Amino acid sequence: MCRHLAYLGSPVSLAELLLDPPHSLLEQSWAPNDMRGGGTVNADGFGAGWFRDDGTPGVYRNGAAMWTDTSFPPLARDLRASAVVAAVRSATVGMPVGPELCAPLTDGRRLFSHNGKVGGWPDSLAKLAARLDPAELLTAQPTDSAVLWALLRQRLADGTAPETAMAELVAEVHAAAPDSRLNLLLGDANRIVATTWTHSLWVRREPDAVTVASEPFGSSDGAEWVEIPDRCLVVADTEHTEVVSLGEDPCDIPN
Repeated sequence: MCRHLAYLGSPVSLAELLLDPPHSLLEQSWAPNDMRGGGTVNADGFGAGWFRDDGTPGVYRNGAAMWTDTSFPPLARDLRASAVVAAVRSATVGMPVGPELCAPLTDGRRLFSHNGKVGGWPDSLAKLAARLDPAELLTAQPTDSAVLWALLRQRLADGTAPETAMAELVAEVHAAAPDSRLNLLLGDANRIVATTWTHSLWVRREPDAVTVASEPFGSSDGAEWVEIPDRCLVVADTEHTEVVSLGEDPCDIPN
């Protein structure tokens, strides 16, 4: 499936975060360690989003494999940000491919990524999608991730807190499509919210930063990373990380 990450902290260049570290997101595009459920590479496009000083996001997307893009590295070395969301894509069989389908998706305030798939697509989401505004549904891209994003935006627009909206969406989609894989990632300029649901997720805390990622990177032994158990929700900023259960089992992690 896909690989994604979110970062909050002191400003870094996108290259320092996505291209240069050992086992970076770039390397994960051709040599991921933990795909779980299909695919061997993430060659169906990529995207990187960052937040400007005014809190609005900028996004760069390409529908081709990340390693083939010669325009992104020089841009990534020039762009610096204190909040970043990025992903490399392995499209589910039958899903279309193109730059507009690559995460992160955005509503002009937040950045969103989905690592996984909705089982039984598209029939399984038909009842849930019927709640969307017809114009919203007609303009959504024809992928499960885009419809999940539309459903999440609907909750956020109603005033639901992001962590509650994510937890409710995962529960509702799981009830409709039990074999779904639902690692969701939502970031703004100040906070990261993420779920684990049948896919890997790790958190690394530093004195002035936090990174949430599908796979550890940047360290030879991974000792500074903490793995998040399955069926958990993570809420993180530069000062705190909270992990709560989305299921029956507690989400115990090392201190």
